[in-house]
Amino acid sequence: MSDPSTPRLGVAYIPDVPPEGLRALALAADDHLDDLWVWEDCFRQSGLASATAALAWTSSVRVGLGLMPAPLRAVALTAMEVATVQRMFPGRFVPGLGHGVQDWMGQSGVRADSPMTLLAEQLAALRALLSGAEVTTTGRYVRLDRVRLGWPPAPGEKVMAGGFGPRTLELSARESDGLLMAAALGPADFGVSLRTARTAAPERELEVVVTVMAAIGTGAADRLAGERRRWGLAPDAEVGVGGSVEQVAQVVRAYAAQGATTVVLQPTADEPDLAGFVEAVGRDVRAELA
Repeated sequence: MSDPSTPRLGVAYIPDVPPEGLRALALAADDHLDDLWVWEDCFRQSGLASATAALAWTSSVRVGLGLMPAPLRAVALTAMEVATVQRMFPGRFVPGLGHGVQDWMGQSGVRADSPMTLLAEQLAALRALLSGAEVTTTGRYVRLDRVRLGWPPAPGEKVMAGGFGPRTLELSARESDGLLMAAALGPADFGVSLRTARTAAPERELEVVVTVMAAIGTGAADRLAGERRRWGLAPDAEVGVGGSVEQVAQVVRAYAAQGATTVVLQPTADEPDLAGFVEAVGRDVRAELA
């Protein structure tokens, strides 16, 4: 196991950045970071389109997608798309699945009576299809009849899952290769949530990806307070970090100590210099962690 004080470092491509702004962010991440994580918030950028474009523009950075809302897609189509991207960019694309924000799913006409059942059925079918198996199943939501991918990805490719609540995280720990955990958790709450999730599958060694709101440099504390308000949090909530490189590194280290293997820093919506933010994380924050 790697040194817990030096997790993988990534940056989040938040929906406030327009699609045409992704290329510059992806290239900066490719130069300085381990990961770039794209989102799929309704009704903003397509996660799969964003991830594929970022992979094509870059050569080494790993691109994650957290999270694809399961109700929006038939699982056979999800499997086809994921397998295609993983074969084109081996080892560099990590998709994540969730049950979606229920209000958005209602707006889209796909809200499930049991989001947990839907997510469990989709994860089971998706992982089986990506393994190359022929899948026949008649579940509450997922029904497949002798479906097999013509081009499954190579063994070892990952599928992650995640969300907010303990039941969602426990399901994700049991049924996926890694946990994706939200930006609204401070280090202590993150640790509690992770330990709860691990009780569902104590024998499994999972990658744990956590997103952390962050601002660095001039006006960082004010920008972070504004970002907390935007997320419905108190301006002084113990969530995220705004300040110096040393302060950011300290918070990254705190999440790593609680079990995070990848820390994805989420810039504020009003971040004035995204490329500079990425460079500061990859060069200066990493140096503090070394």
